[in-house]
Amino acid sequence: MRENHMNRRIGTVSIIITSRSEQAARVNSILSEHGDIVIGRMGLPYPPAALHILSLIVHGTTDEIGAMTGKLGSLDGVKVKSALQKVA
Repeated sequence: MRENHMNRRIGTVSIIITSRSEQAARVNSILSEHGDIVIGRMGLPYPPAALHILSLIVHGTTDEIGAMTGKLGSLDGVKVKSALQKVA
């Protein structure tokens, strides 16, 4: 059950993947599982550093966002950072 609108946050989640061949399917599966809180997504490869960078705009409770970022961050070769703001 969703928490009250007043407890929701909006923000960004940055994901840096260093082992795309191993983790792309898992990352996409997790993002799909939590698709109801993802407003937008942009992904770019960065060949000079052999990285793949995803930027998400999210809107959900801290529990929902934390569940998603926790699963992503537990994957080897995946780093996750988020910045959230309470929705007035």
